[in-house]
Amino acid sequence: MSLAIITGSAGLIGSQAARHFHDLGYEIWGIDNDSRAGFFGPEASTRWMQRRLESDLGAYTHFDVDIRDAEAIDEIFARGGRQISLIIHTAAQPSHDWAAREPSTDFTVNANGTLALLEATRAHCPDAAFIFTSTNKVYGDTPNRLPLVELETRFEVSHSHPFFGGIPESMDIDQSTHSLFGVSKVAADLLVQEYGRYFGLATACFRGGCLTGPGHSGAELHGFLAYLMQCTVSGLPYTVYGYKGKQVRDNIHSADLVSAFEHYARDPRPSAVYNIGGGRFSNCSMLEAITLCENFAGRPLDWTYSETNRIGDHMWWISDLAAFESDYPAWKLQYDVPAILSDIYEHNAERWMDRAS
Repeated sequence: MSLAIITGSAGLIGSQAARHFHDLGYEIWGIDNDSRAGFFGPEASTRWMQRRLESDLGAYTHFDVDIRDAEAIDEIFARGGRQISLIIHTAAQPSHDWAAREPSTDFTVNANGTLALLEATRAHCPDAAFIFTSTNKVYGDTPNRLPLVELETRFEVSHSHPFFGGIPESMDIDQSTHSLFGVSKVAADLLVQEYGRYFGLATACFRGGCLTGPGHSGAELHGFLAYLMQCTVSGLPYTVYGYKGKQVRDNIHSADLVSAFEHYARDPRPSAVYNIGGGRFSNCSMLEAITLCENFAGRPLDWTYSETNRIGDHMWWISDLAAFESDYPAWKLQYDVPAILSDIYEHNAERWMDRAS
């Protein structure tokens, strides 16, 4: 049986990957110490998902380990050895705002933790595929220089613009404001690429737009659609930060992203870099997402507006999926925004309402 190591295994993408690859016959070793609860409070804890994985998956072993603990990580990888055929690295400090509170923690989790995993891979399972969930924040606020047009509910680029179909991997990452979070993810992203070039590892950086799905433990500082739906259902107040609420995000369901991971794992290549998200198939503005959530919940969202946007935040982001689709033409997106929100609502509404009562 092939062995897959998944960091952040109780998080949104990690848990989806654990189930997906378990169903494909992999033994799963999950690494997750519930740092999310420390970052965002007990409501963002992923322990509930850890318990589900341990209950539902027969071939699942959990390690309550911090990825910055290089010695502990090396011991896990040494135990798995060449049996390890896949590493999916999703563990991270994922928030712009939180990173500014503790820059050292943010950087060591995102950059040093990734380095520890790459070193363990190189030492113990160099033939394994290494998948890293990077972020579109590696481009900083460069997308905000696009000639955007303000429409009634969103910003857009014109149909004649080269990036109308989405932003490609060729966009410059220099001379822009990244946020401290973006910088730590850039460092990790480049490390993953260089371990492919220097050491021949099969490494891939998936630079995601908004990653979402029913397994997301959404919080105010991270988890756009899941937290928005939670607030709408439970009556919690929500704040929209800047850009008149017309900022656009492409949203990709965790199942669609993990499907892309499977395609890469079957035919990996070194130093691959892919922008990945919902593309033109699945995107919305904040205002459009609020309306959709209100329609599903059957009640208005209690929201306010702040003129101050988050540092390094994008006014418009839609991923150009051409590079990944060219390398893996059999992969197709299945979930658009309404389907994503429907899935989030159906799986979580009862739990959220119970918590609110």
